[in-house]
Formats: sequence, C-alpha cells, structure tokens
Amino acid sequence: MDKRARAKERREKRRQEISLVRTIPYSDHQRWWTSSTIAVVTGANRGIGFEIAHQLALHGLTVILTSRDAVVGEEAAKVLQERGLSVVFHRLDIVDPSSIEAFTESIKEIYGGIDILVNNAGVNYNVGSDNSVEFAEQVVATNYFGTKNIIKAMIPLMRPSETGARIVNVSSRLGRLNGRRNRIGNIELRKKLEDDESLSEDLIDQTVNTFLEQVKDGKWKNGGWPQVFTDYSLSKLAVSAYTRLMARIFSELPEGQKIYINCYCPGWVKTAMTGWAGHTSPEEGADTAVWLALLQDQSISGKFFAERREINF
Repeated sequence: MDKRARAKERREKRRQEISLVRTIPYSDHQRWWTSSTIAVVTGANRGIGFEIAHQLALHGLTVILTSRDAVVGEEAAKVLQERGLSVVFHRLDIVDPSSIEAFTESIKEIYGGIDILVNNAGVNYNVGSDNSVEFAEQVVATNYFGTKNIIKAMIPLMRPSETGARIVNVSSRLGRLNGRRNRIGNIELRKKLEDDESLSEDLIDQTVNTFLEQVKDGKWKNGGWPQVFTDYSLSKLAVSAYTRLMARIFSELPEGQKIYINCYCPGWVKTAMTGWAGHTSPEEGADTAVWLALLQDQSISGKFFAERREINF
C-alpha cells in the first residue's frame, strides 16, 4: 500500500471515529451552555456554516444565523426553525463596516451580548488546479480583514461567565506556516510569524498587504508566497496567525471575562466553494467547529485543529 492509500485509510478511520463520537450526547456535567446561550455563525446560509448553525442548534443553543444575502439567509433560518430549532436570521456582510455596525447594535439591543462566535464567512475563486489571483483583494478583504473586523466588533459583546466566551475561526491547512508544500518561502518572514514575541497585528497586516501590492505589480509569483490557491492560502494563514495573537491578548483578561479562541481546518468539503469536488461532507466539515465551540476544557486557546486533533500552524 502506498503513502496516499495509507493516508486515505487513516482519514477514513478517523472520520468513522468522529461520526461515532458525534452520536453520543453531551452529559449534564459537560453542558456548560443552556438555551439562552447565544452563538453567532457568519456565512451560515449554506455549506459548512449552515451545518455549524444546525449542529449548534441541535445541542440546544440559540443560534444567530447570518448571511449577506437576506433572502437566502431567511430561507436557511426558516429550514431550521421548521425543525423546531432556536435559530434566527440577521443580515451581516463582514466586508461592510456599516453592516457590522448595524449588526452589532442589533445584537446588543435584542440579546445584550453573545457567548460564541464562529467565523465561517469566506470566499475562494480557485477550483481544481487553478491558481488565479484575479480576486486576491476581495479574498483577503473577506477572509482576513472581514474576520478580524467582526471579531473586534463582537469582543465588547462577549458576555462574562465562569466558563468563558468562545471564538472559532474557520481556517485551512493550505495556510500553515510549516506546511511541507505550501508554506511561505521567505524564511525570515516565516520566523517572525512563528515567534509569539514578534507576532503582531501590524506584521500580519503588512504581510498580506505586501502580497496584494505584488499582485498589482505582477511580481507575486516570485514573492515566495504559497503555490496552491495563493490568495486563499495566504488569507487563511493570516486568520490562523491572528488567532494565535488574540489568544495571547485574551489570556491577560481577568477571570470571569475570559475569551477562548481557536481555529480549524474543515477539510476539502463538498460545497459550492469547492465546486462540489471535496471528499468530506458538510456535516463532517462542521464537526470540529461545533466541538471547539462547546469544549469544556478552558486551557485550550490559540490552537489549530483538524478532525478534533491539534495540528501545527
């Protein structure tokens, strides 16, 4: 059996294990949440986001399903409402500051705050062997800057509690700093992004902006950037780095006001974003996000996961 076949076999075995675990209900001592626990899921009108909202609602939380398209968002929420689940729709476009502001004010007025934020909203215009950067600015603006901006907007609304608030960011293995095939070629930059002491918001912003400048100049191919789905990979690298940065900042919050933040890779999921070419179902792709959102272990923050296992950034 070759390496690829063995990897496929291991992946299938892990899927079966997780599928079995997912059927086991949480015990009373594991359930830190109630029906009044509020979870916001961005980009949840379809695919992985819809499944995250679905699974969180099945566990008895109140879920705020968001979408930039009000019509499809309302339809998605209605599907879950008809199953007896506590799901409401609110419009949110994470690249539009006025939309973020309106959403924030609405959530504050209606609910007072939230307990869980799952950042799923994102875009990717490359499929198969394509590697176009035609939409690089939009990809970075949505996947990184949009995610960062909604996190900043929601932090003041994270409700204090003994168990802590949770943020889960959807990232990707394609954006790993130490990936064998798709990492940043600039060793000095990679070391700065790896080092918690040198990691900063300015450094992350500067990295993605340097890439965007090279895209405009036509020099990005020689910039040492990831070679597969370059714009998407870099945007997710930035999300993962920002997750680590915020975990460090959140660790300094006083007890009772803690926020735990992690990111994960859902895998190559069969959704519209992948042209339905993935090998993982949306249900499986959503699993780790839900698991992280409901995790009882408060020592886990600033980590990267796939299939409920921690992996290196």
